[in-house]
Amino acid sequence: MSDKIAPRRMIPRPPDGGPCSPRADQPGISPAKLLFDKLFAAVALLALAPVMAVIAILLRLSAPGPVLCPHTRIGKGGRAFRCFKFRTMRKGGNARLAWQAEFRAEGPKNPTLDQPARAHRIGRFLRRTGLDELPQFWNVLIGDMSVVGPRPIFAEEAVKYGRHFTEYCAVRPGITGAWQVSGRRGDGYAERIALDSDYVRNASFLDDLRIMLRTVGVVLGQRGAM
Repeated sequence: MSDKIAPRRMIPRPPDGGPCSPRADQPGISPAKLLFDKLFAAVALLALAPVMAVIAILLRLSAPGPVLCPHTRIGKGGRAFRCFKFRTMRKGGNARLAWQAEFRAEGPKNPTLDQPARAHRIGRFLRRTGLDELPQFWNVLIGDMSVVGPRPIFAEEAVKYGRHFTEYCAVRPGITGAWQVSGRRGDGYAERIALDSDYVRNASFLDDLRIMLRTVGVVLGQRGAM
């Protein structure tokens, strides 16, 4: 379940990606944005500690295996980091299965990706509500992630971004983002890349606040894992 990769390892960029030239006022690189992220994450971890404790206890009692499932994702500057989530897959499951299943429409049909039984009962609820990603506030607190930003990707996904990978690497990935709240999640991987790239180029702090407010509605409406 865990990835044997050195933390913060540099990931090679696609050959068609050029150097990043982000605007100085982009939310992903603003000092004010970084300060807000850390303060928000600290408050969120304190406020949500009872909820996270209950989830951890339920996982221990009903789903044998570790409570947390760290995945190696790509962060700002193309550096790898360990992204924390509550474990939603059955013990012995493939950590990358959820990512493969989420975008299986982009490639040949694979029946092994269509087995909901691979997620345990509590895991399905956590994924449906997005609660499995609450531990990522720790990633925000230590500076690996942002509250709002592009969805963190696996190294294998970099090639799909092509020239947009440098835009992805210009900011910290987020717990939530434009794609998660867009209501167009079924439009395919290319749409996700377009929304992420548009966020990097154009988003402001007010856009971040709007996305955060819409995220609350998504979670309350249980419209899919964040």
